[in-house]
Amino acid sequence: MTIQPGQIYRSLSNRHHPADGPVRIKVVGTHGTIPGVWGFGKVDVVTLTKTGREIRRRPIEATQLHATATTKTGQPRRTGYVLEP
Repeated sequence: MTIQPGQIYRSLSNRHHPADGPVRIKVVGTHGTIPGVWGFGKVDVVTLTKTGREIRRRPIEATQLHATATTKTGQPRRTGYVLEP
């Protein structure tokens, strides 16, 4: 899976408020590609509000972003973020 700026992901955690729904994030910067340099393996994201406003820019590990909501064995993922269609 290739992570590109502009992609939107939703949280797989069930720790969100029932009225608000899962947290949605948007990729705004690609990950670093030079091992040993600060930011290697990280992606810059922003949290999206219900109105679409971008807040709270931060880096997260690229390994937290997934293409599907299931693992290779078919089990549902419980952590991380899944790409929205």
